[in-house]
Amino acid sequence: MDDVNGAPGVLAGVRVADFSRVLAGPYATMTLADFGAEVVKIEPPAGDDTRHWHPPVDADGMATYFASVNRNKRSVRLDLATDAGRAEAWRLASTADVVVENFRPGVMDRFGLDYETVAAANPGVVYASITGFGAGEGAALAGYDLLVQAVGGLMSITGDPEGAPAKAGVALVDVLCGLNAVSGILLALRERDRTGRGQRVEVNLLHSLLSALTNQAASTLATGTAPRRLGNAHPSISPYAVYRAADRDLVIAVGNDKQFAALGEVLGLPSLAADTRFATNADRVIHRDELTSELEQALAGAPAAQWVDRLATAGVPSGLVNDVGEAIALADRLGLGPVVSLGASRTISSPIGLARTPAAYLTPPPPLDRDAGADWLPREDTP
Repeated sequence: MDDVNGAPGVLAGVRVADFSRVLAGPYATMTLADFGAEVVKIEPPAGDDTRHWHPPVDADGMATYFASVNRNKRSVRLDLATDAGRAEAWRLASTADVVVENFRPGVMDRFGLDYETVAAANPGVVYASITGFGAGEGAALAGYDLLVQAVGGLMSITGDPEGAPAKAGVALVDVLCGLNAVSGILLALRERDRTGRGQRVEVNLLHSLLSALTNQAASTLATGTAPRRLGNAHPSISPYAVYRAADRDLVIAVGNDKQFAALGEVLGLPSLAADTRFATNADRVIHRDELTSELEQALAGAPAAQWVDRLATAGVPSGLVNDVGEAIALADRLGLGPVVSLGASRTISSPIGLARTPAAYLTPPPPLDRDAGADWLPREDTP
């Protein structure tokens, strides 16, 4: 697959047999496809589950959930419960550079498509398995994003302190795990460049989430005390939260004392930085509630957009609390090129910018079984 300038994509020549479905795996394989890999999406007779997760749909009637993570791919419908389906799946897996699957541990073994079997015939294969809780004691546990957000601790630190635990507004753990899968696949391909040998890549939702908890996990390990929900506040920085202005909410993210002093000047509270309760960041964290009250009294005097403009001029990080449409419009105004239009499908572009071999967007998310009957015969350079 070539990029928009006609040069080969950075992953041109890499064939991916994609047995994954829903979100984590398809997100990973779409990233590979955007940069030139040939991705063959192997779907069950009814198709990927997300084809049926609607409304909403695009102008062609395709579920936008499915469309969001499946551009630049081929689609082949195979029934792995049949001999013919398994034979075709084997032909794809045995000629692929990369195999991606997110079945429960043991399922690919029953199909004769497990890593050991595929690698015996295709020793250069990079075989990525995505699970919810690993292939050991957690193998039988269902890997649903909401479930992992709960048991993985994310919900315990998300939401209002006096309210119920809350999930993130998107299947964030699936996306994080998909990104980890991409990293693992690229690392393994780089190792194969050196040795000619493939290997198995294993990522799971729970470990991906724990890694993403970063400072919150480190705090728990260091102190033995789990953090609590702080709503939109930060456990270690203040003011660093959502605040109410005259008309709508905005975020103020002060990272140092200089910015705090500038904030006070903009709000007409020049004495704020000299107040002993707020003299240092540690003081401001201790007296967070009093500081919030002071700030919101001043912020009530003008619309949020005016405050954002004034604060930007003074070098104080701030921004409106946008909805998704406003966020996309902001990225467009900033020249980030956030939207890809392929026929009726409009999705978000790859966030990865490569100067010489950028992502390319060539084909919309495929109708089910669009590429049935295509010639997937082994190539001359098959390992």
